[in-house]
Amino acid sequence: MTDDAARRRAAWRAALACMVTLAVAMGLGRFAFTPMLPIMLHEGKLDLQAGGLLASLNYLGYFVGAISCAAIRVRPATMVRGGLVATAALLLGMGLLHGFAAWSLLRTAAGVMSAWVFVFASGWGTRRLAETDAPALGGVIFTGPGIGIAMTGLFGGVLGRWGSDTGWIGLGLLGLLLIAVIWRVFDDGATTAGAPVAAAAAPPTAAESASARRDALWLVGLYGLAGFGYIITATFLPVIARQALPGSPWPDFFWPLFGAAIIPGALIGARAPTHWDNRLLLAIAYALQAMGVVLSVAWPTIWGFALGSLLLGMPFTAITLFAVREARRLRGNAAAGLIGYATASYGVGQILGPLFAAPLAQRTGSFGIALLVAAAVLALGSVLFARVWARSRRPAGL
Repeated sequence: MTDDAARRRAAWRAALACMVTLAVAMGLGRFAFTPMLPIMLHEGKLDLQAGGLLASLNYLGYFVGAISCAAIRVRPATMVRGGLVATAALLLGMGLLHGFAAWSLLRTAAGVMSAWVFVFASGWGTRRLAETDAPALGGVIFTGPGIGIAMTGLFGGVLGRWGSDTGWIGLGLLGLLLIAVIWRVFDDGATTAGAPVAAAAAPPTAAESASARRDALWLVGLYGLAGFGYIITATFLPVIARQALPGSPWPDFFWPLFGAAIIPGALIGARAPTHWDNRLLLAIAYALQAMGVVLSVAWPTIWGFALGSLLLGMPFTAITLFAVREARRLRGNAAAGLIGYATASYGVGQILGPLFAAPLAQRTGSFGIALLVAAAVLALGSVLFARVWARSRRPAGL
């Protein structure tokens, strides 16, 4: 095998392993609750408000996990392996243990694990791709959450016909199977030999530094709006669809459709030319998600939910890619801190979404108001990102 062929094989091996990793950690560990929630509601194990609280605890765990990553000094492959095993165990625990207190601990811990695995697997994978001269395969890695979400929707719904306990245990066993397939890929033998070394940049001027600080603040603040704007639909989509389409078999398919839409969105987003402005791309992505959320209220039919799921899903990981790319534009190789702040802001938005929506829906009997607020938040983020982009194009002094 030639050196080029060996590098390509190593790059694809790393990209696919990270794709499966994110499918388990994000799709199963973090978002399995979405298709399982209506089953648990039907069984009387939870009411809507308790379900919203469990969702927010999971997102709180993700927030804690994200901000703790900077302090962790464990090897990335070790973190990935440990986080994956813990994720599968926590899924099994949801079916084996009972009671709100136990589920609260399990969902919070699952959020922490998903954040740790996402951060360390993404870093490990992108490093491997850089070493093998295949950075374009980064889009393959970020299709993982979509694949995992689609699996939770399809397998969770089928397994859930035998009850939520069976559904959770089945998803945990599926996670263990996928982990076994990729386990040997994650080793600590990666080196940075041959990786390009960034040239030292000239110190920015005072005006450039002030502009970069403003842009960084906008990025952190507006990224939080995306977390709030999408999470209400992403947490309650099957419940919302069942309320709008009682007796229809279609509500169980909108969540897998949301996951499937993430896949092309991630691949397209990863190939967006680097000279395209990230703020404009984020404005467009926010607008698409806002339209997807509105459709579930304005057109509560099979076609409305299907199109809304597509519009919400396609920009999902693309938004993360564009935000990371913007952080790197502003901070270069020192972008980790800014990415951490932005991720924390996104996490706060995710925590607040279910806490706002579930009690309101329980009182009013509908998610309509909560969804319109979420769409308005996304629309506001789109307008503000577009405004920041437009201002950056004005000549200095105007």
